[in-house]
Amino acid sequence: MITFIRIDDRMIHGQTCTRWALEYPCTGLIAVNDKAATNSVLKAAYKNAIADKKTFVWTLADWQAKKEKVLSSKDQYFLITKDPVDMAKVLLDQPFDPGIKDIIVGPCNDRPGAVKLGNNQSITQDEAAAFEKLMAAGYNIEFALVKETAIGNWKKFRGQFGYN
Repeated sequence: MITFIRIDDRMIHGQTCTRWALEYPCTGLIAVNDKAATNSVLKAAYKNAIADKKTFVWTLADWQAKKEKVLSSKDQYFLITKDPVDMAKVLLDQPFDPGIKDIIVGPCNDRPGAVKLGNNQSITQDEAAAFEKLMAAGYNIEFALVKETAIGNWKKFRGQFGYN
């Protein structure tokens, strides 16, 4: 089962597990990202980042093949993508109903063409379009590096990208 959904450009790191596992139950992590899953060095780094949790790094195709097994599992997984475009593919394009409607957005580094929303949280127009699709599908999107420093919901920021 999925207990927590996160978008985080670092994907798997200590803060994800140590801090967010206090709020949401977690026995394992599933990161979905084609680049990381097909690069042996990146995949090994992510899999070894957290020693006490089952950790999987899958391509979008791997996710498609295994998602129903994850959903029916008694294990409690965090579902993580590196960016909102991939999360929209995972939840909407393939489609998948995780049984929860909250998406927590963590670090999204400053990049050319990105609009800064808050500390270490910047998004591009393509990412804004993905958030808009997710919101239209009923997902609640919160921007929070950690719970105590949440900067707001997507509804607060969408006007900066031409959405009303």
